[in-house]
Amino acid sequence: MGSAAHSAVIQALAPALTQAMAAIHRRGWCDGTGGNFCCVAQRDPLQLLMAPSGVDKGHVQPGELILVNAEGQVIEGAGKASAETALHLEIVAQCGAGAVLHTHSQAGTLLSNWACDHRSPDDTGHAAQLRLRDLEMLKGLRGIHTHATELAIPVLPNDQDLQRLSAAARPVLPAAPHGLLIAGHGLYAWGQDLPEALRHLEILEFLLEQRWRQLLLECLTAAAGSALPKSL
Repeated sequence: MGSAAHSAVIQALAPALTQAMAAIHRRGWCDGTGGNFCCVAQRDPLQLLMAPSGVDKGHVQPGELILVNAEGQVIEGAGKASAETALHLEIVAQCGAGAVLHTHSQAGTLLSNWACDHRSPDDTGHAAQLRLRDLEMLKGLRGIHTHATELAIPVLPNDQDLQRLSAAARPVLPAAPHGLLIAGHGLYAWGQDLPEALRHLEILEFLLEQRWRQLLLECLTAAAGSALPKSL
């Protein structure tokens, strides 16, 4: 890609990415300095346009974004690349993603821990899974055309060694439903481009919220010792 074309791509992506980050922040999915977000600015050689580490992602301006290469090194911009860049790069490589959005929502954090805690003893050698099914909003994910679907989001244990975490994610990413959970940490969602990644993120966060509330209802029902009516 020529320098002029490359510059034009970044000029178009930068405000779109910061606007998406601000919208995600307003929904409470990346409080404080939580979350990390990127778009592919160029495939060959690979370059990611992304938020710098350690900043409030809801207030980043387009000119404050950084550009990193395939080794996760900053090649443009004054900020520092997050250690989580390694997992973003793995998702781009394994899934052909054009954008990766990582959130720290309450539902994603709670359910990722719950899925690991409630995995079958027979599955201890594999990634845990959070299963979601029979909801109309599933159809917002690319490739799903009916609510009568069950999908399994892989859930990996958290690891401060991001190279090791990325290696653990590698075998589960190709079959993942545009999303991956890290236990006690949150959700990674992706898409072919930023609009699709944002849609997948919104859909997956909705489904996680539904699963969390369903579990709360089941606990309340069990505590009350009687079944709730099927229609509320």
